[in-house]
Amino acid sequence: MPNTWIALIPAYQPTSLILELLYEVRKNGFQAVVVNDGSSKNTAALFQKAEQYAMVLTHPENRGKGCALKTGLAYIQKHYVSDYVVVTMDADGQHQISDAVKVCRAAEQHPDRLILGSRGLKEDVPIRSRFGNSVTRFAYRLSTGLKVHDTQTGLRAFSSCLVREFVEIPGERYEYEMNVLLECPRKGIPIKEIEIETIYLYNNASSHFHTLKDSYRIYKEIFKFSASSFVSFLVDYALYSLLLLATATLGSTVSLAVSNILARVVSASINYTLNRKLVFQSKNSVVKSILQYFLLSAAILVGNTLVLGFLADTMGINRYAAKLCTEILFFVVSWLIQKCFIFRGREEK
Repeated sequence: MPNTWIALIPAYQPTSLILELLYEVRKNGFQAVVVNDGSSKNTAALFQKAEQYAMVLTHPENRGKGCALKTGLAYIQKHYVSDYVVVTMDADGQHQISDAVKVCRAAEQHPDRLILGSRGLKEDVPIRSRFGNSVTRFAYRLSTGLKVHDTQTGLRAFSSCLVREFVEIPGERYEYEMNVLLECPRKGIPIKEIEIETIYLYNNASSHFHTLKDSYRIYKEIFKFSASSFVSFLVDYALYSLLLLATATLGSTVSLAVSNILARVVSASINYTLNRKLVFQSKNSVVKSILQYFLLSAAILVGNTLVLGFLADTMGINRYAAKLCTEILFFVVSWLIQKCFIFRGREEK
């Protein structure tokens, strides 16, 4: 192997399958780091045996899969020199060692990318796994504009140059893995999928993913990308409506233009602040991003006003309904440009 390959395995209440996995990992030339994420005393003997094959790190209490992964990554970052590849694997035997080799080779060929082991998800897949992945895949594409087939795969490989980036990504439990996928486009890290075998032991009974609780953690992270725009829209629409009443004596055309422009300026300022500080948490140059953002806002303002005037004055559509239609159109335009250009690049260090 040109690089050192390290299997990082978070484990909570594992069965004897973890020992079979570690044996295969070691047999195929991998080094292994296992993180015992606060498992019960009943598993102590398993982890003791695991020390024959791997470095075992321990959380005194259960802190979640995200914390376990970041504990392992921090250890690897501290104790290994560069030029290594990390592959994350589940402890329940759902990943084949041949697939781990496959994604590691892909990570060596593409050291700047996150490699996902993508399951086919076609046959013999538990309903909750198929449904959960379909919904998450759709929401992820809406939020980022990227198509990822298997958003919930735990088999992921990446080179040493990306470890620092992934250690700093927030999230403690299952939402961490989704946060990684959400952060990669913003940080300019490409994602590449490699097809792997689909294995669900005992109908995926060993999974510690709690459908409602952990789905909430995942989806709240996705929808925060949309919440900022929605809040700004509410401010814009409310201020627009108030200004229409306040400027009614100026005449329909002037009142419409003044109300729309003033409402847009205020809502755009709020939207920029929310996007920069809360949504994208960008550390790029304020001057550069604010210039790009307000150039976009100016262009959208012109287009917004023209389209609104066309719908309300030329087409004769109710002014309030025309505003709604116009906002939906330019919401999509604004969102795509912000995601793909203004806040897409890596943070400046």
